[in-house]
Amino acid sequence: MAVERTLSLIKPDATKRNITGAICKMIEDAGFCIIAQKRVKLTYEQASRFYAVHKDKPFYDEVCVIMSSGPIVAMVLEKENAIADYRTLMGATIPSAAENGTIRKQFGESVDKNSVHGSDSAENAEQEIKMFFNELEIIG
Repeated sequence: MAVERTLSLIKPDATKRNITGAICKMIEDAGFCIIAQKRVKLTYEQASRFYAVHKDKPFYDEVCVIMSSGPIVAMVLEKENAIADYRTLMGATIPSAAENGTIRKQFGESVDKNSVHGSDSAENAEQEIKMFFNELEIIG
């Protein structure tokens, strides 16, 4: 199995509750290497570009508002099977439906405040990583 990279975002609901360290610990304890990390605050326009694939969905505007409401922590994670493994670690989008031991089960409050985002495919991971990091910022 090849080593992969995926993007992880710790969302504003989690940064507001000061639980970024606990989430990073779960990520590292699951065998991921955090090879890039930064705290940023997206504008609504930046969030709308990031979520452009969802522009025709009813939740699009709300997710853009939420993602621009406070700081996020963007990370590049690396390990074998990183994309699928991180999606498993995140858990279901609705925290109450997430498996025990997942980030969203432990820290998510609702479908809108589910604490984390992760890339859903290799193609999206590559595009999403480029939105937040240049190659000089990725140490791995």
